[in-house]
Amino acid sequence: MLKALIFDMDGVLVDSMPFHAAAWKKAFIEMGMEIQDQDIYAIEGSNPKNGLPLLIRKARQKPEAYDFETITSIYRKEFKRVFKLKAFDGMRECLEVLKKRFLLSVVSGSDHLIVHGIVDQLFPGIFDIVVTGDDVKNSKPDPDPFLKAVKLLNVQREECIVIENAILGVEAAKKAEIYCIGIPTYLKPSQLDRADLVVGDHKQLMQHLLSLEPAHGFRV
Repeated sequence: MLKALIFDMDGVLVDSMPFHAAAWKKAFIEMGMEIQDQDIYAIEGSNPKNGLPLLIRKARQKPEAYDFETITSIYRKEFKRVFKLKAFDGMRECLEVLKKRFLLSVVSGSDHLIVHGIVDQLFPGIFDIVVTGDDVKNSKPDPDPFLKAVKLLNVQREECIVIENAILGVEAAKKAEIYCIGIPTYLKPSQLDRADLVVGDHKQLMQHLLSLEPAHGFRV
């Protein structure tokens, strides 16, 4: 009995990951390191605390040799400078219809200020619950962010669907034992093969979501 839809933000609701990648690359260059876009996309969904060590190792350096706060500060400043706010075409309208049928949540690994800034500007009044990377100790691929959303929504895991575009996000959803739809925005579909369903693009995703029926008598 479906009651809630839980959305990742970057790459699902907004076309933002290229800007995150550019900002992280700038921060790493300033710290004397180099990473590639695909390195960043591969750890999408984790918060800086958990994701930075992985990126630093990708740059063939030791995480303990670097100050995470300094790197994160450079990243945030650069992201704010380059970011252009843009929802995927049709997403706002799709969510407005879905809100009449389901509880809606955002679960993102990005920090509180970035997530709430984007949600408040593009989707005001749409989401019942927002969980950010600052709200949990263990980020994706740990199931904690999704389990927190389920608890705050006051529903059961089997009453939810997660929509993810990231490898770590799909892994987190499956660890939380929640049905997951994968959308390969920046990755190959095969990289999201742990999802229960992988759609081809955002048009197919929205068509599928709009075809879903809520639990009998729920929000209708």
